[in-house]
Amino acid sequence: MKLSFPAMRGRMGNRDYYVAMVKLSIVPKMFKFRDWAELPPEQRAQRVITKSRIPAITKYILENEDDYLFSSLTASYNCDPQFRPLAEAHPDIGVLEVPFDSDMIINDGQHRRAAIEEALREKPHLGEHTISVVLFPWEDLDRMQQMFSDLNRTARTTSKSLNILYNHRDLVSQITLTLSEKVEAFRGLVDKDRVSLPLRSPKLFTLGALHDATAALLGDVTDQSMGEQEELATDYWNAVAGNMPEWAKVKAGDMKPMELRQEFIHTHAVVLCGLGAMGKSLIENYPDDWAKKLKGLRNIDWRRTNKEWQGIAMSGTDVVNRRQSRVDTAAFIKGKLGLVLTPSEKRSLESATDVKSVMNDLRRFAAKA
Repeated sequence: MKLSFPAMRGRMGNRDYYVAMVKLSIVPKMFKFRDWAELPPEQRAQRVITKSRIPAITKYILENEDDYLFSSLTASYNCDPQFRPLAEAHPDIGVLEVPFDSDMIINDGQHRRAAIEEALREKPHLGEHTISVVLFPWEDLDRMQQMFSDLNRTARTTSKSLNILYNHRDLVSQITLTLSEKVEAFRGLVDKDRVSLPLRSPKLFTLGALHDATAALLGDVTDQSMGEQEELATDYWNAVAGNMPEWAKVKAGDMKPMELRQEFIHTHAVVLCGLGAMGKSLIENYPDDWAKKLKGLRNIDWRRTNKEWQGIAMSGTDVVNRRQSRVDTAAFIKGKLGLVLTPSEKRSLESATDVKSVMNDLRRFAAKA
């Protein structure tokens, strides 16, 4: 039994290759799963698959079945393919035939292949869609390893900020872009390209940090709630900015962005995300007067030299932006504003190196209550 595909024949270097249009339903059968983990690294033709990556790719296919996009799979065949040109005038356009039981090894795209297989289980009709596959002849293990190296040598992931800027499907990304222009404190001060700011950058924030902070603030966003949540986020960040005098100084030209970032911590991603997560709790507990509570932000010492940040958002002289640091920072700010902390937040703060004042603030607020 043979498999037939519309294909084109080409030449790269001194090797012929084919580009075939393959139905998704054929992909899992044509490219069998190989567990490279069973072999030592020097005997593998491909990296070990990272199974945790597959669900996200599968979800992308299923949620965007009318609009998803994949680059070509690259594979090597260990068989004798037959190429039949459609016409003498176009000898490199035709039909490619390969034996059904051909040995095919994916050089690039094994995670896409696995995700396609998972997506087909939920939506078999996707099997009629096609993906382009670039096919090279199998030579030996050295060649397979060299192909993998060459295909990945210059690959670079785009920055988180750039992904947000170009992602027109994600609702939080759309809201974040609006906020970057609509909120006066952000306008002109959000870097929409880099994941981190250079020392002399004229910006205060990155788009990625603002996105994560807004996602923490809003939680799930739907098409139906997007307008309302965008308005809430705008009001919230305007209110936060109104209680950050240093942000206003930069907008007024009285302080350089570099000076603010070097001296203060409240424009860094870990604090923005902490403000977002704190804001979600604040609005849920004080839906009518949450803005008044934000006045307490003025009483927080945002300087990097403030020892309270050690073990929370800083380690020595470095700002720390780990997941736990974001959680701890949100709890720290909640405590400073007199908001009720969960047991886990209290334990988290108590284990930090220097947060006695926060716990004292909590006791003081509790006594007043």
